Amino acid sequence: MLGLGEAAAAQAADADVIVVGGGLAGLVATSELVAAGRRVLLLDQEPEASLGGQAFWSLGGLFFINSQEQRTAGIKDSIELARGDWFNTAGFDRGVNDPLGEDYWASRWAEAYLQFAAGEKRAWLSGLGVSWVPIVGWAERGGQMADGPGNSVPRFHLTLGTGPGVMEPFEKLVRDGVAKGKVTFRFRHQVDGLIMSNGAVTGVHGSVLAPSSAARGTPSSRTKVGDFELSAPMVIVTSGGIGANHDLVRRNWPARLGRPPARLITGVPAHVDGRMLAISETAGARLVNRDRMWHYTEGMTNHSPIWPGHGIRVLAAPSSLWFDAKGRRFANPGVPSYDTLGTLELIGRSGYDYSWFVLNKKIIDKEFVLSGSEQNPELTRKDILGYLASRLFNSTPPPVKAFMDNGEDFVIANSLPGLVAGMNRLTGTNLINLDDLRRQITLRDQQVDNPFTKDTQIMGIRNSLAYSGDSLARTTPLHKILDPSAGPLIAIRMNILTRKTLGGLQTDLSGRVLGPTGQPIPGLYAAGEVAGFGGGGVHGYRALEGTFLGGCLFSGRQAGRAAARESA
Repeated sequence: MLGLGEAAAAQAADADVIVVGGGLAGLVATSELVAAGRRVLLLDQEPEASLGGQAFWSLGGLFFINSQEQRTAGIKDSIELARGDWFNTAGFDRGVNDPLGEDYWASRWAEAYLQFAAGEKRAWLSGLGVSWVPIVGWAERGGQMADGPGNSVPRFHLTLGTGPGVMEPFEKLVRDGVAKGKVTFRFRHQVDGLIMSNGAVTGVHGSVLAPSSAARGTPSSRTKVGDFELSAPMVIVTSGGIGANHDLVRRNWPARLGRPPARLITGVPAHVDGRMLAISETAGARLVNRDRMWHYTEGMTNHSPIWPGHGIRVLAAPSSLWFDAKGRRFANPGVPSYDTLGTLELIGRSGYDYSWFVLNKKIIDKEFVLSGSEQNPELTRKDILGYLASRLFNSTPPPVKAFMDNGEDFVIANSLPGLVAGMNRLTGTNLINLDDLRRQITLRDQQVDNPFTKDTQIMGIRNSLAYSGDSLARTTPLHKILDPSAGPLIAIRMNILTRKTLGGLQTDLSGRVLGPTGQPIPGLYAAGEVAGFGGGGVHGYRALEGTFLGGCLFSGRQAGRAAARESA
């Protein structure tokens, strides 16, 4: 609660709260502040067309525990099972029990998020009009021991409307706040620093950028046309991560993942530059787990890019064979859908920045889902029947067919010699040996002849087919890769695709940003990716998927409600 002097200062301020960043976490925090009757300034360096940030471009997957959709599919989930999966996957090991440890608050955020995902999360969103595809996806399934990383059961719930469908209700609440005079947008306002007074954050200052007509997701200019200074007793930073800043990605790249890749493609718009991390740290904020990051290994160069270096991730089921740049089949966990970071380590050890999927048309028709709202038009426009038809019938989905026709990473051939020649031609090398590749694929295909096998990937395919959701819509019946009736053969060069920052500003469970001594910095909050989706790294080293949008929702809600209470 504010004292009399503080209340007088707040009354003279430009707003009760300033929110820096108009992505999903910023919209959620602002909607909570509006519901509490607060006056909010929402700042973003991009034009209004990009309101919603990265969330707009996402597939809209959300992580629920023991949901209605899971129970309908016969999936037996529980918070105990999910907790084991989360903590085994996260691998928290940096001072979990030390209040000054980097994982102290991260692990506590993880427990709070699990309670949220098993409790009111689904009902809260459903009450705002959000709904989901009835088939639950099985992402990051691990493929190792029960105490290893990954989801023991399917938990990936696709939102009807994809990322825009998650964003819509919060944008509406914020725009209603604008109509009521509670929210003021300040687009093209780039924050350059936090204003401090007696150790507390009391506002922001920065550059007014030139008006821009840049379409959503496309780069906007950084031409400065003025300066600004705005005051408020509280500032919530919700500015996102570092995914488009390749220099910063490489600078923070951990040795455990090998050398930083010389070539990266980009899974986020150019404005995801990490500026506010350094700005907040300069003001005294504690930045933790900066070497933890989440980049995808199944990235394809977009044939129709929206932002520079635009890449699209493939969410594949487990039938495609995965080889390194020299055509050597990856060992476990190098299986599509198993373990993103584990495969990234395998690629790093290979000495090359790319790898290969080898499959056939029968596999690509059923098993390829492309991440992104624009790559899933039926789902994005909430045409559930159209979406299910595209998954249930054996035809190539149009967005996938567009990549087959126009994607620079694709090789398609009617024979294995033709495929290998195309692979070597694409990379300008002779790294792939025809006889060696044929030997490996033939040995794999021989394992299909019996209902038992020693091949862990084939075991995984049978495991996938035992789940009704995968059998219906995501996994091709087990067959031989070289079966002519399943052709033509396809090889796809898979690139490393930048995406998420797993570390960030350390916060307590209210979203208050902490300083070097572990004490909250008065007036400063953070939420979303800039805060490691909660606590400076709620995912630890690895994510279970469907948890990035959910982390923005939960941390934005926590910070918005806490700031509303403090400003009462």
